[in-house]
Amino acid sequence: MTRRWAMVAVFTAFMAVRVDAASATEAAWALISGGGYTILLTNADAPGIGDPPYFELDDCSTQRNLSDRGRQQSRRWGVKFATRSISISRLYSSRWCRALDTAANAFRSPPVEPLPALDLIQEGDSDVDMKIDGVLDVIRDFRGPGNQVMVTHDVNVEALTGVTPRTGEALIVIPKKEVGEGEPPLRVINEILLN
Repeated sequence: MTRRWAMVAVFTAFMAVRVDAASATEAAWALISGGGYTILLTNADAPGIGDPPYFELDDCSTQRNLSDRGRQQSRRWGVKFATRSISISRLYSSRWCRALDTAANAFRSPPVEPLPALDLIQEGDSDVDMKIDGVLDVIRDFRGPGNQVMVTHDVNVEALTGVTPRTGEALIVIPKKEVGEGEPPLRVINEILLN
């Protein structure tokens, strides 16, 4: 009998977590329904790590790209925004093909605008602060209507927010009023689990 009650308690706790996550996601959808927010996404499923050594930014055949699963995933993400009538008025992406393809598959309109500030932050980059400042400038200048979506890389999202995003996790962000030395400049105010 004790084992049975333990299993009931575990199941109840699991369901409570799922209900809390669902409630948080509903609150996030409600938040962005009025527009004026910035939503950070990472690329959909692109198997592997990094890019081949012969990588060229202008040649997708030299890069790690979306899988069929990733293309389907990103289309489903866009459907979730569309079925809730969430207005997207600006759509930015890293210039890496997997990010551009995620944005284009998810959102048919507006057209994707490549934004170098969203390009992958790599070890040894000397322009990390410039990239972060470039993203912040775009976010601070945005007033709507609708929302703006930025598709980038998990390492970039972590540098901007301090959060390591999961695939399919849309982070709603705002600039922090005060940023201490070494702190990420954006605050995550809510998240939407798209997967």
